[in-house]
Amino acid sequence: MKSKIRQPIVTVCGHVDHGKTSILDRLRQSCVTEGEAGGITQKISFTIYPAENLKKTCPLIEKSGIKLEIPGFLLIDTPGHAAFTNLRKRGGSLADLAVLVIDINEGIKPQTSEVIQILKHNKTPFIIALNKIDNIHGWKKNNVNLKASIESQAANAKQNFDEKYLTLIGALNSYGFDADLYCNITDFTKKIALVPCSAKTSEGIPELIMMLCGLSQKYLENRISLGENAKGVILEMKKEKNHYYLEAILYDGELSKKDSIAVANLEGKPIIAKIRVLEEIQPMCDKFQPVEKVTAATGLRMQLTESIDILPGMPFVVFKDNLKEIQEIFKKELSDNIKTESSGIIVKADSLGSLEALMLMLDQSNIPVLKAGIGKINKTDIINARANLEINELDAVILGFNVSSEEDAIDTTGKIKIIADEVIYKLIENLIKFREEKRKEIEKNRIMGLTPLCKLKLLKQYVFRNTNPAVFGVRIEAGKLTSGLNMIDEHDEKVAKVKNIQSENKSVDQASEGQEVAISMPGINYERRMKEVNLLYTDIAESQFRNFKKNKDLLSSGEISLLQELAEIKRKSKSDWGM
Repeated sequence: MKSKIRQPIVTVCGHVDHGKTSILDRLRQSCVTEGEAGGITQKISFTIYPAENLKKTCPLIEKSGIKLEIPGFLLIDTPGHAAFTNLRKRGGSLADLAVLVIDINEGIKPQTSEVIQILKHNKTPFIIALNKIDNIHGWKKNNVNLKASIESQAANAKQNFDEKYLTLIGALNSYGFDADLYCNITDFTKKIALVPCSAKTSEGIPELIMMLCGLSQKYLENRISLGENAKGVILEMKKEKNHYYLEAILYDGELSKKDSIAVANLEGKPIIAKIRVLEEIQPMCDKFQPVEKVTAATGLRMQLTESIDILPGMPFVVFKDNLKEIQEIFKKELSDNIKTESSGIIVKADSLGSLEALMLMLDQSNIPVLKAGIGKINKTDIINARANLEINELDAVILGFNVSSEEDAIDTTGKIKIIADEVIYKLIENLIKFREEKRKEIEKNRIMGLTPLCKLKLLKQYVFRNTNPAVFGVRIEAGKLTSGLNMIDEHDEKVAKVKNIQSENKSVDQASEGQEVAISMPGINYERRMKEVNLLYTDIAESQFRNFKKNKDLLSSGEISLLQELAEIKRKSKSDWGM
């Protein structure tokens, strides 16, 4: 007897604003885009697309002789960033197929690159929707099939089109993919199909549906056989009228309202809960309907007896008094995907998929991770990062992907770097930039000693105490200010040591160029000593000056200018060091 097959799961992904949701709108004849904030997808949404709707929307299915045996598709619309492309299930990607949307006029953008790398890593089959062909100069929609429409374009429009898609083929080749127009391909296991289309005019949309149906029918049949046990992935938790609901995807088996489920926590330990409410997403819309039973693949919403500590991206399975077996499955699944090292940075993300995507990108950039977790940056993360200061300052970093910090997550040392962003490639770029700058600073300190170059401008309107010690405001004009620095004035006369630094009523160990802070200096009377002084400089020895000069390639342009000023001060005071 032939096994029952489920709906293939298709994720639609790509760079922000390349038209993913608009293409889905054409497929499902809805208007989701208009309701999105700024026209950008803010969350995952899913749509059941039954076979009868596929045939109705795409007459090409029957014309091409495709005997549609799949019950339809479960389409997942995703935000642009890679986390949602990286939605995982046991043994690989949650998606059976992906549609990578690329604006033909813009080509591969950084987020497109992220998605391509993750699709390749997960070995997810995909086709490319070359969207916005209507924006090609001179392009005219013809009421014929897509292949004929391309061939019948005016010479200038055809030339523009050819240049754009051939450039894209070359770019995809650099990622290890052989691609071509869908109509030129005979073996879809060896080449990535490009389907030119327009979400605006609907040109190419029938061909896109036909390609999805054909590929699913031909290559996925063995992979989409319906299993016995219910398995799924939690997408997010939502609160409605004092009740918490979990939105999830069931990717295998059948789930009943009478069942209990086991959901993994971050340590791989199961949380067992009974289902109170079971609702299923309705075909071709975003409304849920209460049901007694659901069959994969589908989108669902559940209210459980236990929802504490359930995190987005976590796997769940039906519970049949097999706790030990489930523990082993969850532990292996999480340890395989989240691998940390004995040293490295601290990483936080908003979901398991986000975390795995970020870990993949960090691994490709050869950046080690000591601890990884889901949720806001907290006090424990600060403590862990602070411990890294003693081992390797480059690792005194907390990386936050799509997360904020809790109120008590405060670094009093001013030495822990928190880098947060909602886009992975920006996060990685900023981290690499910081590490390069930090490495340079560490090398500079090693070669030149610990006395930093610094120039301060006195803020005469901010004198908080005249003496014992004198406390007043300054602006760091160049370099870096640290407590314990000995300072001279613009006439090369010694002033005093900086005892303390305060920024926004908090004591700090250091302050950077452009900051305005209050400093305290013992042993001076501000009114008498500082009345005629406007600028203060680091008091460095001639040997240190020579060392700075010798290693000018490690200095910023501001520090080099500051060295020149110090040389001029010394020249005027008859202590000419030369520059």
